[in-house]
Parts: sequence; structure tokens; C-alpha cells
Amino acid sequence: MNQKYRIERDSMGELKVPADALYAAQTQRAVDNFPISGLRMPREFIRALGLVKSACAQVNADLGYLGKAQAKAIRKAAEQVAKGEFDNEFPIDIYQTGSGTSSNMNANEVISTLVGREIPATSKNAVNANDHVNMGQSSNDVIPTAIQVSANLGVHERLLPSLKHLQATLLKRSKELSKVVKTGRTHLMDAMPVTFGQELGGWAAQIGSGIARIEDASKRLRKLPQGGTAVGTGINADPKFGKLVAAELSKQTKVQFEAAANLFEGISSQDAAVELSGQLNTLACSLMKIANDLRWMNSGPL
Repeated sequence: MNQKYRIERDSMGELKVPADALYAAQTQRAVDNFPISGLRMPREFIRALGLVKSACAQVNADLGYLGKAQAKAIRKAAEQVAKGEFDNEFPIDIYQTGSGTSSNMNANEVISTLVGREIPATSKNAVNANDHVNMGQSSNDVIPTAIQVSANLGVHERLLPSLKHLQATLLKRSKELSKVVKTGRTHLMDAMPVTFGQELGGWAAQIGSGIARIEDASKRLRKLPQGGTAVGTGINADPKFGKLVAAELSKQTKVQFEAAANLFEGISSQDAAVELSGQLNTLACSLMKIANDLRWMNSGPL
């Protein structure tokens, strides 16, 4: 009840925002309008959103649309967001308005406020959330791009290295136990002899197939819709914008992103993310099957 507020103004009027918040009116309206689940955007998504904003600022500067001082300040702030230094400044519920507009504006407002600590609002290099941080962008291409970037980073930084380690370990044990014979079972009943090496080799092959499926799906997930802006036509964005943003994100993340060949598909669907989700379900089934094999094996006979 002792919370201190400041008054922010936008096209819809005035409203109260916590005095020390880095976000502004658009974010607060979303907080007020969507108190649904209490769940916030995950760390991986906020990281990706910061990376996208940083890349866009660099490209706008390279193309001559944004001053170098402005771009440098935006990049610094966006990279702080990406590193997780301001996650508490992203209070919006995951259930929000249509295209993630609220989360996009949340990022724009936080980044512009951080820039304002270095570049005063009275300066000719002052940065505005809409005009500069969001330059050449729309929620309709930023949000699906951030989803795809975050998913790719999760796949390439954590999932694939873990799966490759598991596969290598299974193959190593398969070779070590290649001559140890055990009972093979069908329908839980003793059937014919197999070696531990053969059984572990089957598990290693399952993990290998899972790796191949995920790598194949990630090829399509790396095709980013950034540059399509509002409806896919790229209005208010340089025609080279999307391709250059993908290249900049590749440089930042070591994941080889590229611009989607068809931006209309990219912003109007989440087919690539759904495909990856399906492959993760397949992988989960494989891991559960292997775990169950181990459980039955440990049930005897010893």
C-alpha cells in the first residue's frame, strides 16, 4: 500500500506506473489488462528479445537510419536485457494481446529508459521506444523471431550437446559390454539371448535418430521472419533489413540464422516451432522407452 507511483502518459491518457520501474505506459496497461496466469515470459525468451533488439539497432545504424551513438546505447541496454540483468522489468503475463505486442513494447520501453540514463531526453541523440528501439520492426515479426531464436539457442547450447554426450556414453558402454550375454525379452517374457552391447547399441541409435530429427527441424527454425513487419510486406523496413539482422544474430550467437524466404509464412504461422515441438515429443518417447527398458532390466533376474 506504500508503493510509490509516477504518472505516465500515452495516446490513451494517464496511468500510474511504479516509480522505480524502467517500463512505461504500454507495459503497465498490459499488466493491468491481463492479470491471467501469474506466469511471466521465460528467461530464454527475454534473452532472445534483447538479442533481436541489439541486432536491429546495429543493422539500422549500418544502413544509415540510426545514429551511431544511439545504436551503441541501444545495443548496450539490449545486451544487458539479454544477459538477464533486468528480468524483473518484464512483468507481463504470458497470456496477453494477440501478437505479443505488449512484450515487444515492454522491451522497447525498458531499453529506451536504460538509454536515457546515458543520453538525456533533451539531447539530439535522445532515444524513443517506438521511433528508435523499434525502428523497422513490428511485434508481428519481432515476437516470432524471438521465439525461434530462443528455441534455437536452447537446442544448440543445451539439448544437442547433452544428447551427443548421452549417445557417446551409450556407444562406449555398448563396446565395453559387447560380449556380455543377457536374456532378451518380448512382451516381458524371456525370449532369446542378446548382448548388453546390442541393447545399449539400440538405445544409442534411438538417441542418434533423435539428434538427426532435431537438427533437421532446426534448419527451418533458423529461417527468421524479421523484416516482414506488420503483415509480411516489410513496410517501414529496409528491404535488406531482415537478411542483415539474421547475419548479425548469427554473429552474436554462433547459430547460423538466415532470413525466411517467405516472410508472410514466417509471421503468420508457427509451423517451424510446432515441428520442433513434435520432434521433442518423439525424443521424450525415446527417452521414456530407454528408461523403462532399464527399469525392467533391473527387475531381475539378477
